[in-house]
Amino acid sequence: MMNYESKVKKATYHLYTFMISKLISSFGAQVYTFAISFYILQMTGSATSFATNLICSILPRTILAPFAGAITDRYSKKAIVIIAQIATTFTIGGLLVFTLTSGLSLAAIYVTTSILSVTSMFSGIAFTSSITALINKERIQKAMSLNQMSISFAAVGSPAIGGLLYGTVSMPIFLIIYMTASSIAVFLESTMNFKLFAAEKKVVEGEQKETLWQSMKLGFSYLKLQPVILTLLWIGLMVNFLFGAFEVGYSYILIEKLKIESQHFGFTQGAFSVGMVLMSIYFSVRKEVKYPFLLSKRGILGIGIIMAAVSIPLVSSMSYNLVFVYYIVLMFCFGTMIVIINTPLQVMLQKIIDDEYKGRVFSIIETMSMALIPLGMVLYGFLYDFFPGQWILLLSAGLLISVTLVLARPSVIRKIHPELGGVKETVREEVRAV
Repeated sequence: MMNYESKVKKATYHLYTFMISKLISSFGAQVYTFAISFYILQMTGSATSFATNLICSILPRTILAPFAGAITDRYSKKAIVIIAQIATTFTIGGLLVFTLTSGLSLAAIYVTTSILSVTSMFSGIAFTSSITALINKERIQKAMSLNQMSISFAAVGSPAIGGLLYGTVSMPIFLIIYMTASSIAVFLESTMNFKLFAAEKKVVEGEQKETLWQSMKLGFSYLKLQPVILTLLWIGLMVNFLFGAFEVGYSYILIEKLKIESQHFGFTQGAFSVGMVLMSIYFSVRKEVKYPFLLSKRGILGIGIIMAAVSIPLVSSMSYNLVFVYYIVLMFCFGTMIVIINTPLQVMLQKIIDDEYKGRVFSIIETMSMALIPLGMVLYGFLYDFFPGQWILLLSAGLLISVTLVLARPSVIRKIHPELGGVKETVREEVRAV
């Protein structure tokens, strides 16, 4: 039996092993995603085809997430993480063999993207629901920040490297990079103890194990008693649907409309990641955010403003270099907003959700947050093929800001953070602190 000091030492190992594992696997995934996105757009020139691949990355995990959550709460989270990572490696290997023997096709890309979506979902839910078992509670915000930082570091280098490599090396090289990264991640994850700080489950003699369906129903019943999470679900549902205008439109506008070179497009994506890295570093060293929901609301409003700003080069005369610099600044700000929205909320959820329900609750949050994204992808993919991108972005940004102001109105914020009590000065102090 380990004493507390030994557990804390092991938790420190987890903290950085988790970060390195995420960094390596995310790097491979980002390089792959960059190459595939460019390949689709250059091969077809269609926003619809690009949106279809995005749908393949979202729809399977949206449908299967509730089942993944129930499975994660019933079985070994470590086994789920490792099996999912191994499946990722073999899936990329299968696409590599197919490419070498038959050539890369849209159908093969769509199938691969769908499978990778499912494996990453299982791995992500299992890891997210294990944070409080891997890390002591005093360092949860640090863990979430370092996790975000590792993903951001990978995103900083991979688009730039992907942009430099694209057109100079073959697609199989991109796939081999991803396979190698995934294999290393499997090894690192196998060294972690997923039960280090886990609460011991009480075993009742003669108690029958619930079925998978019963487990899912219990997850929904638990969620009904959590008004804070229900509020977040509705906001996530609407915001992510409207955010499809950016998801589909950004790459399409820069590559197809503004003819940004692959290397420069990669640097704009890298700026997004630099913003995430710097803000993640800040959250890893600062004290825990006092009013996470309020801060996240302001971050979403910032995202709405940035979405509208994406359209400016389409309606004004700007030189190529100015456009390039403009999008670097814009994406840097976008990266900071994403961390401001996600990190405080993730810490809050880790602390208010009981361990035995975390897999199911996090999977339901993912499902609800992503439920309307496929519809949004289809809709925006169609709209960008037939209507001016600037109007799509401006209208969607206006709706995003309006929905956020309504769903996260002051009365809702006071219910989630009753300690605010309408004292505006306290709110100003918290915002200034961030």
